[in-house]
Amino acid sequence: MAAAAAAAAREAWQAASPRRRRSAARRPKRREAAAAAGTPGAEPEVEGGVVLRRIQEAKEDLVISDFWSSALETITGCLQKHLEQLRAPERHLSEALGHLHLDAPPVEADTAPGSILEETLVPGTCRLKCVCYGVGNFASCAIARSQLAFLLLLLERCQVPRSHCWVYDPLFSQLEITVLSALGVVVLRENEEGKRSVCGEPTVFYMPHCGTALYNNLLWRNWSVDALSKVVIVGNSFRGLEERLLTRILHKHYPYVAKILTGLEEVVFPQTPRYTDAFNDTSVHWFPVQKLTQLPTDTWAFREEPDYQDCEDLEIIRKKSEEPPALT
Repeated sequence: MAAAAAAAAREAWQAASPRRRRSAARRPKRREAAAAAGTPGAEPEVEGGVVLRRIQEAKEDLVISDFWSSALETITGCLQKHLEQLRAPERHLSEALGHLHLDAPPVEADTAPGSILEETLVPGTCRLKCVCYGVGNFASCAIARSQLAFLLLLLERCQVPRSHCWVYDPLFSQLEITVLSALGVVVLRENEEGKRSVCGEPTVFYMPHCGTALYNNLLWRNWSVDALSKVVIVGNSFRGLEERLLTRILHKHYPYVAKILTGLEEVVFPQTPRYTDAFNDTSVHWFPVQKLTQLPTDTWAFREEPDYQDCEDLEIIRKKSEEPPALT
């Protein structure tokens, strides 16, 4: 039944063939391949209760691993710097008020002691939010389950309520949608193709091993200094994309990725043998305001929506365009 639902879901979307890269050695492992029948990472789909138990086991295994502690340290460092730059305008205002001998009203703490956000949340703003694209078929694939377990642990560590995390993958089966809803995250029902605005709020985009077009779409939708300064991306290394793709291909098909390479900070994930398949070629990316404002002014003038009409190896699943009504 679950397999039939997954097959029906796939028919509703159109996908392109995998991209050929110059360096196979640094190629991210494809989650679709791991989820395919007969591969070592794939398992028969089971009932929701069993899936929930396996996710919990994956979390327990991950949290005691050297990889988790190192990866968490990497993300923590980036998030603290990212959120600190958002706090800077508030600090300048407080200093100005101090010179006038006025006391700012106390801000009540709304995060647990020791959390990443305890000292870096911007007063008067919403909590950090999270959007997850492309985590894959975690009910049948151990690699995808490790990626989902990492997301859930990250939400806990950053004190992000699960209701403030939006998740989507066109490959999700109905069973997986049910499990995610039981976990308390919000399952998006429509393929946004990565074109989601941060709407002025600091947002982490968790996008393990997604196609380059998805990152390009996300950048396009938030193409301004103000919006990008609120974005953190955990996903494929942008430096790795630059190394693997021909320059003309990168600039023609993924211009927003190409233009932002000098306006970001990237810190690579640690690598351990056990979690190589799930997190190889993964980095944390954030966008310092100082770097963004130093980009050429014409960088921000080009804001054409990507269409990829001439791209033969798109490597993302796109929403099928609606056919025009038949003439009568």
